[in-house]
Amino acid sequence: MKELIQSLGSPSRILLIVAVAIGSHLCVLLVRAVSQRLMASRSAKAYSKAKSILSLVTSTLVSVLYFGAIGLILKEFGISMTAYLASASVIGLAIGFGSQGLVQDVVTGVTLILSDLIDVGDMVEISGQTGLVRSTGLRFTVLENALGAMVFIPNRTIGNVVNYPRGYVRCLVDVTLSSDPKTAGKMQEKVEEIFTSTREQFPGIFTTPPSIKGKIRTTTGKEFLRVKFRLWPGRGAPLETTVKQEIVQSLKALNPAYADWMVTVSYEVEKRTEAVPSPISRKGTR
Repeated sequence: MKELIQSLGSPSRILLIVAVAIGSHLCVLLVRAVSQRLMASRSAKAYSKAKSILSLVTSTLVSVLYFGAIGLILKEFGISMTAYLASASVIGLAIGFGSQGLVQDVVTGVTLILSDLIDVGDMVEISGQTGLVRSTGLRFTVLENALGAMVFIPNRTIGNVVNYPRGYVRCLVDVTLSSDPKTAGKMQEKVEEIFTSTREQFPGIFTTPPSIKGKIRTTTGKEFLRVKFRLWPGRGAPLETTVKQEIVQSLKALNPAYADWMVTVSYEVEKRTEAVPSPISRKGTR
């Protein structure tokens, strides 16, 4: 085979080299397409890292393939491979300095993929953006935020990563009720009415509808109504301000002595018990 190749003229050898390079590239693309089709039928969370690593390996393979093909073609024109490699090294350094951002994206992307820092489906806060991780690539990490928008974050901008393993923040609103049963009943009805409209007023802060736990009596005899929420991280301000003030003002109409401190907003820690819901499809209650 070697003697046959050497017996060919330079144009024929060049065409052969180009044909082998193109054929190899087509094979690589075929392998990539088949792999992506197979992985698309599986869980995106389980195979997202494999997809990113496959993309890196494929891109590297294609680059090496064409780099070698160009070198062999230039060799047919009398250019030394040593000079070619030296020139490529200089050009590579110049490109590397000119595209440091791209290099940082790739390095950080590989680090994220191999370190298991985040996974597809995790609720995270990255570079000031909060959302569900939809993909982790070599250049971008893609989040889906509370409004269903896709946020593309360049990997090089990723610093601190906050991961919410439960997929939400649990918020508790406790409303102190009157000692008079009749007035307490009216207060509960008013509070339930307010919270029913709250989700419609602030659709971008809840992952599920509010859940009214019911009346709770303390050891001192005080009675309060507890309402639970699953919130997007960092989006509890409307409950702490607007909704709380609306409740206080409404209950003052029933009891003029009602005070601001009688409505409290707090957060609790609980174990994650189910998969992270999609911010677009918010079905189910708790």
